[in-house]
Amino acid sequence: MKKSALLGIIVIAVAIGVIVSTYADSSTYGNFTDAQKSDAELHVVGKLDLNKAIVYNPIQDANYFSFYVKDNQGKECKVVFNGTKPQDFEKSEQIVLVGKMVEGEFQASKILMKCPSKYNKDQVEVKTATSVQS
Repeated sequence: MKKSALLGIIVIAVAIGVIVSTYADSSTYGNFTDAQKSDAELHVVGKLDLNKAIVYNPIQDANYFSFYVKDNQGKECKVVFNGTKPQDFEKSEQIVLVGKMVEGEFQASKILMKCPSKYNKDQVEVKTATSVQS
């Protein structure tokens, strides 16, 4: 077998291995209980608890933001994000956190927010079509 063909097979095998490992790591969803049991990064879906403290003081430390989230199973956990507070954070309907549990706190590397719709279902005017017969 030629050296170039052998090299091509090796490159393809490595590329397939990288794609498979990236795909397996990127789609892992769980909850805070799963995060406590795992060292890997997880996606945790939940809602912001507005009754608990939201800590963000950009003058003191612009890269420290902490808050509390209740996951879809009802477990609440403190979340720490080393970055700036997203705009309209308190208005979000649902939050997806990407990160892992460190010493009882969820260390988020990314925050994805689902913001409320600007359209309200109750305020939409519904018109019915009428047919005109001649």
